[in-house]
Amino acid sequence: MAHTFEDLVMMQRAADEAHARVLALRDEYGPPTAGEWSEEQTTAYDTVWREWRKLAEETQAAVTEHASEQGLGRYDVEMDVKKAARHAEAAA
Repeated sequence: MAHTFEDLVMMQRAADEAHARVLALRDEYGPPTAGEWSEEQTTAYDTVWREWRKLAEETQAAVTEHASEQGLGRYDVEMDVKKAARHAEAAA
């Protein structure tokens, strides 16, 4: 599926938001040391972590595909996407 640059920016924002949820839970629960989290905490953390990884993987695949389709360097596209996604957040 072809993605526009704007699609990639939206995907990156979603992945960044999911990562923020992972970090928020880690801050709330403390470090994920074995045996110190309740089963409920472990389940909640695993759920948000999996969501973040899924979104990040989908974003990376879409960036790779877009770069290839456009004849651009993958790294350059990724950096442009991240800059656009995060610059808008900083301005908000």
